Amino acid sequence: MKQIVVISGKGGTGKTVVTGSFAALAKNKVMVDCDVDAADLHLLLHPTVKERHEFRSGQTAVIDKKLCRKCGKCALVCRFGEIKTDYTIEDFSCEGCALCSQICPHGAIQMEENVAGEWFVSDTQHGPFVHAKLGIAEENSGKLVAKIRQVAKELAEKSGLDYVIIDGPPGIGCPVIASLSGVDCALIVTEPTLSGLHDAQRVLEVAKHFNILVKFVVNKYDLNLTMTGKIEEFCREQDVPVIGKIAFDMTVVKALVEGKTIIEYAECAASDEARKIWEDLE
Repeated sequence: MKQIVVISGKGGTGKTVVTGSFAALAKNKVMVDCDVDAADLHLLLHPTVKERHEFRSGQTAVIDKKLCRKCGKCALVCRFGEIKTDYTIEDFSCEGCALCSQICPHGAIQMEENVAGEWFVSDTQHGPFVHAKLGIAEENSGKLVAKIRQVAKELAEKSGLDYVIIDGPPGIGCPVIASLSGVDCALIVTEPTLSGLHDAQRVLEVAKHFNILVKFVVNKYDLNLTMTGKIEEFCREQDVPVIGKIAFDMTVVKALVEGKTIIEYAECAASDEARKIWEDLE
């Protein structure tokens, strides 16, 4: 069983379009959407949820009014100023540092675990799909990514599947690191812009830190051939293969409007290139 993650140094490069095409092309796989802060692969896969689970992470202070003597010590030590004059705490504002619970002489403040989001195991026409949704203003997205990757891996091993295909988050932060660790190959999707090149360089450094095999795809390469040439030159210098260059194609836009992968929607230059990319990975 092989794990492949599709990542990008920045948002909007077409990462999910590429991953969606893999969902339609690959056999015996489980799909995972690790962009838990702004998941959108489900818009192409149209999952039917089979399992729904709470994701608990972090803590919030809660004041027991029956025990509280309104001594004010908790308000004095709260550097975030979240303890109100009526001795209540805003759930979204508490940082969970727990200092108020330690300083309270009456034991009136307890730290309670947050429900920080949900994760799901679903069926799609292309096979099983594990995805998640982080709650508003919640943290620990890396922990949630690690959880759904574990679930997907166990599902693949149990069902004898050949691939775990991961739609990774953009950037180089904690959820990206959680998406990268332990995979067999990272496919970086970039675009022919200066920011696209710069951010692809950063995420390549992260992937190389974990000694992960890396390959590149340039999406909409024909919109700026000069910058595409610079990306190819950079990849040659880094000894990283560019295994695909997808031309700008309005068929892709039409497919997204219809909520379909480019493989399902129509035969076009973009779908042909996606097939070649998958063949290289396979």
